[in-house]
Amino acid sequence: MNDAALEQSILTACEVVRQGGLIAFPTDTVYGLAARVDDEIAIGRLFTAKGRDSMKAIAVLLADLVQLPLVAPPLNPVAQRLAQRFLPGALTLVVPRNPDLPAALSPYPTIGVRIPNHPVALAILQSCGPLAVTSANLAGQADCLTAEQVRQSLGARVDWIVDGGATPDANPSTVVDCTRLPVTILRAGPISAAQIEETAGEYTQHG
Repeated sequence: MNDAALEQSILTACEVVRQGGLIAFPTDTVYGLAARVDDEIAIGRLFTAKGRDSMKAIAVLLADLVQLPLVAPPLNPVAQRLAQRFLPGALTLVVPRNPDLPAALSPYPTIGVRIPNHPVALAILQSCGPLAVTSANLAGQADCLTAEQVRQSLGARVDWIVDGGATPDANPSTVVDCTRLPVTILRAGPISAAQIEETAGEYTQHG
């Protein structure tokens, strides 16, 4: 896809999202399936399309930390250090959620937030604002690394797919619970435990 076609695809994706649709796009890990973070019906469609357990929270992707107040209160100092070092990147921070976010987003008073290090994802998030995003595949199937794999996995369940080429890394992000100190590594990923510990110092434990 050439630059002009990609730009038009991104514009279309944002319009689809604003109208309550589901889109898929590449991130720095795997392709993501996304809905408006403030649209409870669209988030419900996201769970249905993926076949995802409703007790599993949906992460929120941001374009930058300027968007964080739209979904969460200010980060604590350790979370700030992690964000400053590793974001944009393959790190998801579990933080308290703003109470006005749709209940369907998470059964807990927390959400996972991440800033992906991928130009297409960042362009979409900059235009659309924060999005509720999960991996763009049916639950239990392999993660999708290309737009064609998304089409094969989800078919008509997704309203628009932005083909940004193959994703650069097949590994889901490292997840760190920052809601209390010490922070807890909940899922291993591209950012190692040693890197987290180096940044968070004594405020680190393993889940």
